[in-house]
Amino acid sequence: MTRPECATPTDDFACNDPTPERLTKTMFTHGAPRRVLTTVQALINSGDVDQDCADAGERWFRDYTFAFFDYVEYREPWPVNNATRHDAVSWHVLRAMTCARVANVRRALGAAAELRLRLVYVEELSFVKMGKILFPHLSATVARGKTSAQIALVLEQLRDFYKEEHKNKKKEIEGRMQLC
Repeated sequence: MTRPECATPTDDFACNDPTPERLTKTMFTHGAPRRVLTTVQALINSGDVDQDCADAGERWFRDYTFAFFDYVEYREPWPVNNATRHDAVSWHVLRAMTCARVANVRRALGAAAELRLRLVYVEELSFVKMGKILFPHLSATVARGKTSAQIALVLEQLRDFYKEEHKNKKKEIEGRMQLC
């Protein structure tokens, strides 16, 4: 099965359909364009987390992707191209700063929280699959419930971590401004 070709990107949402291999790996929403039905969206739909928690998780995922896979991943709407160009050195400096942000999250929340974030965002596993990994000795239903609760807790902690980090950065900037 090949992907359909479109004359222009806006002709048909079929151009944005996932590849057949991708369709077998992940569950997708119905509608156009198809989107990955994420565990985080399931948590939002159930009211376990709010959009701020999901945004914090997306921020962590963008940092993780850039730090470890060397590319920047944006969600729609795409950012306006600001024509910033980086040479190899500045690109790696940015990557190093991003690695430091990921390490700060790991240091603040712990390795177990980072593992859960990786299972949700990088591996895109369902609650059932994560439950089998995290709680192999429990039944699938109990493991799924515990996993769901843990992911919600980690996302709330991540949101609070980023809020506190933002407050500290704001205070630091205000302190520098008063010195001038």
